[in-house]
Amino acid sequence: MIIMMILSMIMIIISNIFIFLSFIISKKSLMDREKCSPFECGFDPKCLARIPFSLHFFLITMIFLIFDVEITLIFPIIPSFYLTNMIVWWKISSFFILMLLIGLYHEWNQNMLNWTN
Repeated sequence: MIIMMILSMIMIIISNIFIFLSFIISKKSLMDREKCSPFECGFDPKCLARIPFSLHFFLITMIFLIFDVEITLIFPIIPSFYLTNMIVWWKISSFFILMLLIGLYHEWNQNMLNWTN
């Protein structure tokens, strides 16, 4: 156990040394105005350099990611069935799935699940 703690401390110290060295050695300037501009050739841009962003597509992506994370949170419920009391397991899993269904209903009620506007 002590060997694991010593090795983890050594790895943390070595990684912090490398991070510190990379900040010292790097020549990147965070406040350079020319580097922050969309074109570095010296000319002013004639049109927007950024592509138009679809907020609706972004919200659908966030909903997908949230439900994807919730699916990964549901997976441990299945093996815990054999380790806990049946009534406690039923209450916890029912509460969790009820919260997911309430969130799904709210998103459906706000018309967030429509692909087109």
